[in-house]
Amino acid sequence: MRIAVTGATGLIGTALVHNLTSDGHQVVRLVRREPAGPSEVRWDPARQYVDTKGLTGCDAVVHLAGAGVGEHRWTAAYKREIHDSRVLGTAAIAKAVASLDTPPAVLVCGTAVGFYGDTGDRPVDEDSPPGSGFLADLCQEWEAAAEPAAAAGVRVAHARTGLVVSREGGAWGRLFPLFKAGLGGRLGNGRQYWSFISLHDEIAAFRHIIDTETLSGPVNLTAPEPLTNREITAAMGRVLHRPTLAAVPAPVLRVVLGEFAQDVLGSQRVRPRRLLDSGFSFAFAEIDDCVRAALGH
Repeated sequence: MRIAVTGATGLIGTALVHNLTSDGHQVVRLVRREPAGPSEVRWDPARQYVDTKGLTGCDAVVHLAGAGVGEHRWTAAYKREIHDSRVLGTAAIAKAVASLDTPPAVLVCGTAVGFYGDTGDRPVDEDSPPGSGFLADLCQEWEAAAEPAAAAGVRVAHARTGLVVSREGGAWGRLFPLFKAGLGGRLGNGRQYWSFISLHDEIAAFRHIIDTETLSGPVNLTAPEPLTNREITAAMGRVLHRPTLAAVPAPVLRVVLGEFAQDVLGSQRVRPRRLLDSGFSFAFAEIDDCVRAALGH
């Protein structure tokens, strides 16, 4: 297969590209600079520009690009950067795909479980309504921006990803050094649910969505059973053989993280119903196994 990927240098993109090329697929990377060769295609999401000639013959497009949600404090300017990078980027890709004489069979857009907002103890799946707040509102706009591709007859799937358990980046990439140093602990009261997924299963799920013609619309990419932050903290200590006595009170998180703290302290009990119903099998469904896999054990 010939597959185009945006965000190919990010945590998920890097792993996905490696997985695809290892299996013999041809990967076309979309880049914002001048292409270094035939395997790269120029695009500029802010200008809504994509060199569509480079997408010719693609069987699938995977769209992962966007400013990191937890990379900086949420100033008004950075919230605008997050919004524009996600919404404008998705719109540019969707319009480019829709304009092709022979569009790809599927467009998989990476979005987030932030769509559901704070769900408390209530389990949610793909049929649940959106929540409220910056991330929930963003996810709705983000997903709606892919509509031109769907209107052109392309199968569009929104991969709503949870917290990816990996040492290489993302939120968990910041947790591992703290826990290995014996400084890990619960955040706030620790009762908030975290919906997690191993990097291995994240990549396998993207491959499953590409290959499964019946999957379109939202697809939650999370392990089958979310756990509380307190339970995850205990698992990290258990696997790493480190104490987990430290705790970060909610007021301190709010001072350090600003508005983003409400999402860190919020609870998301998300289940991957559509993924499971379509026959997907998790290699690392339990948190201890996810952590061991991230450590290479």
